[in-house]
Amino acid sequence: MMKFLVSIFLLLIGYSAFGQQDAQYTQYMYNTIAINPAYAGNRGMLSAIALHRSQWVGLDGAPETQSISLHSPVGLGRLGLGLSIVNDKLGPSSETYFNGDISYTIQTSVEGRLSFGLKLGAHVLDVDFNKLNLPPETIDPAFENNIDNRLTPNIGTGIYYHTDKFYAGLSAPNLLRNEHFEASNNTNNNSSFVAAERIHYYLTGGYVFDINPTLKFKPSTMIKAVAGAPLQVDLTANFLISEKLTLGAAYRLDAAVSGLIGYQVSDQVSLGFAYDRETTELGNTQFDDGSFEVFVRFELFNSYNRMLTPRFF
Repeated sequence: MMKFLVSIFLLLIGYSAFGQQDAQYTQYMYNTIAINPAYAGNRGMLSAIALHRSQWVGLDGAPETQSISLHSPVGLGRLGLGLSIVNDKLGPSSETYFNGDISYTIQTSVEGRLSFGLKLGAHVLDVDFNKLNLPPETIDPAFENNIDNRLTPNIGTGIYYHTDKFYAGLSAPNLLRNEHFEASNNTNNNSSFVAAERIHYYLTGGYVFDINPTLKFKPSTMIKAVAGAPLQVDLTANFLISEKLTLGAAYRLDAAVSGLIGYQVSDQVSLGFAYDRETTELGNTQFDDGSFEVFVRFELFNSYNRMLTPRFF
């Protein structure tokens, strides 16, 4: 069992060395601020969301993500501001991101609005290699010294366009190539072990179809590209019933299938849950019981900008 866990972690660490992966979200359409700073303020009110994701439940040291973010328009609504904190854990490593977002919106038509965004922040990394319990034959000098509170800067950018029915966004939330691990001092190995963050590009889009007065349908997609890693494509289909209940399904290309459910508790509060099942070989093992994600969103608005119906994105 231990050798299996160590193999999984070393595989992920080696993979990260060539294509460091950002936190993953199945309900990306409700947490757009996490990947695109241009979304700040685009809901037209103060919006706060808290999300938790547990991936590969049942596997020791599997990824876990918690995020808290809030954003709001300011002034006449052209300017948007946001704040977010994301904690991402994998095995002995813990990464925490502190980001501030600013956006500027221009009206391109009666319904169309185009926003430009900038993300500024910092990233803190901790790695406790003692938690690995590595067998003696796998010990490498690269794993001898823990990493404590390594602070690195972050800057990202994005654009976002939407109407009442359609949205599309393109973003790169981290443009800096920060190195996370020191080069190995192993004199018997000429190669260096250095993991550097790679730029992640996100393309998102969706459209809302009014099927009848009580049923709306929204297909959406998120495409994530990063050098050194396979292209990730998420395809999602959500149905909104009577402006209250959301039911949906998603497919992550060559990776997972998902079920989604959401409920608009009140004008201010909405809840969402998603469950993923791997379609890879890992999903067929006894160690993986799937992944789940839950969020709660709170929104504050006044009588001038109160939504007539819940925003679907």
